[in-house]
Amino acid sequence: MTRLVRWTALAVTSALLAAGCGGGSSDDDKRGLSWGRCKATADAPAPSGDWQCATLKVPLDWSKPDGETIGLALIRAKARGDDRVGSLLFNFGGPGASGVSTMPSYAPTVSSLRERYDLVSWDPRGVGASEGVRCRGDQEIQAAESVDVTPDTPAEEKAYFQDAADFAKGCRKDAGKLMAHVSTADSARDMDRIREVLGDKRMHYFGISYGTELGGTYAHLFPKNVGRMTLDAVMDPGADAVGHARNQARGFQRALNGYLKSTGQDPAEGSRKIANLLRRIDARPLPTGTPERKLTQTLAVTGIILPLYSRDSWPTLTSALDAAERGDGSELLTLADRYNERDPSGRYGTTTHAQRVISCLDDRQRPTAATTRKLLPQFEKISPVFGTFLGWDTAGWCHDWPVPGQHDTPEVSAPGAAPVLVVGNTGDPATPYEGARRMADELGKGVGVMLTWRGEGHGAYGSGSDCVDSTVNAYLLDGSVPKDGKVCS
Repeated sequence: MTRLVRWTALAVTSALLAAGCGGGSSDDDKRGLSWGRCKATADAPAPSGDWQCATLKVPLDWSKPDGETIGLALIRAKARGDDRVGSLLFNFGGPGASGVSTMPSYAPTVSSLRERYDLVSWDPRGVGASEGVRCRGDQEIQAAESVDVTPDTPAEEKAYFQDAADFAKGCRKDAGKLMAHVSTADSARDMDRIREVLGDKRMHYFGISYGTELGGTYAHLFPKNVGRMTLDAVMDPGADAVGHARNQARGFQRALNGYLKSTGQDPAEGSRKIANLLRRIDARPLPTGTPERKLTQTLAVTGIILPLYSRDSWPTLTSALDAAERGDGSELLTLADRYNERDPSGRYGTTTHAQRVISCLDDRQRPTAATTRKLLPQFEKISPVFGTFLGWDTAGWCHDWPVPGQHDTPEVSAPGAAPVLVVGNTGDPATPYEGARRMADELGKGVGVMLTWRGEGHGAYGSGSDCVDSTVNAYLLDGSVPKDGKVCS
């Protein structure tokens, strides 16, 4: 199973190792960091010499600050200009996305911000080089592709929940005691320690997708430390686990409707056609170019979802759907493999492992199979293509999880914090626009400042809107807070 709240367009299959060698300044050394060259891995070359890596020790359990520690992998590129504001910390979403591997590839998008900021990111606890969790081996992951995540029979339902329980056991075995200490609140406290060791009085931050929930949590815990904070592709802080699934069903269906309109199809008729295709694939998976792999319904849905993250990828979806209608699942399988971080050799990334470990520690809600069955008509009404998939996910995602969740919804109220720029995209499939408005409201009056982009795709900054980019840049570079409610067409 794969939950869909991810900054997928930036997903990278490997994480760079944080170097522990010298090269840092004496001030950095005094604060507990020793910056050095970033090392290459078997999967990726080291980034250019502009980038430095370090490992920061933080408490495993923040309630025991003098107890056992874990290492967090950090990466940075120093500001180019002389008029430096400070460090700008990035989180690219997930939860589970590696900041260490993603930051260099995202740097061109935010090159103007580097004039006044050190660009900094990190692998949150449980991710990548920061005690990264791996719950299954590659062969086990591939074998699980045959599990029907929209079960139609008692036998399929039993297999679905058994697979979920087995995944949870694998996470427990690999993560051990860390499994109870990878919550969003834990990472927010890590962020404040990062701020301290970087020598910044205020936290300047750019959070994308899940990174917006992390930013809101930070603002709630440390309102007086908030500096210039931008939240883009915003998760709804008022939605519980079922609410997030409903939001995503709505968001992806909207994106699919937009795609279908762009091809001259009636959205309702086009959705019925795709739903019928998925039912046929569920009954008889399609052959692909790889004899040992079939395109299952789950892989087909995942392959449809990926191109909806960006309007530029819509032609790819057309080609893949046409091929599937002809009985060839190869193109949709390729798209699903990209989403699932599977490389040509059959190795899988672990973003979804960390995603599940973190989100199941956050979410207290544990819907049962019976609850899901009652919810399915609602989900199917919202989206005939994605509703069943997301409805069943509410019950399977944290099934038989070995640690309890912490809350129904995150607390993001931040009275007394500096203004936080909240950017919502009306066509966002993964984090629907309504969540941005909710985040701005819950941050509090005078704190949440809403910027709307009438666009398509996951996220707004760097997506082609000069209005959005210039507004965000003016805020981060010069502290110019836009009028609440500004709209970019």
